[in-house]
Amino acid sequence: MADPGRLSERLMLMDEAAWARHANPWSGWSRLATLPLLSLAIWSRVWIGAWAWAPVVLVLLWTWLNPRLFPVPRRTDNWMSRGVLGERLWLARRKAPIPAHHARVAMILSAFSGLGAVVLGFGLWVLSPGWTAAGLVLAMGAKLWFLDRMVWLRQDMEGET
Repeated sequence: MADPGRLSERLMLMDEAAWARHANPWSGWSRLATLPLLSLAIWSRVWIGAWAWAPVVLVLLWTWLNPRLFPVPRRTDNWMSRGVLGERLWLARRKAPIPAHHARVAMILSAFSGLGAVVLGFGLWVLSPGWTAAGLVLAMGAKLWFLDRMVWLRQDMEGET
């Protein structure tokens, strides 16, 4: 079965340098704006028609540039940095297994995030503010919970407190 996280990592061309820079909390926190911005860019087709492709492309460019724009953080003892570094452990779980209790919850949260993306996509397709908002809340809520779980995973695997 394909792993969406690994696929995303490959599409984003995330190498060691990009991951090190993405551990900067400015990168992680600003990256959270991607899904709402992408939703707004897609919705903008109502106002600007085919020109909506311009903001969509800009958001996708931002998504790719974001992990490369910020410097490597001096410290990684903050929640967002720990979450990003924990996500790296999650993505490498085939090479270095992670505790089963983390894997199980992370898979469930990833499924909820995916479900949220489907709901969001439907809302954007039919231009429903309710479905769009519900999809955003579900996808982003599950992503934030997933990041929190990645903090815990990193603490467990690297003995941090």
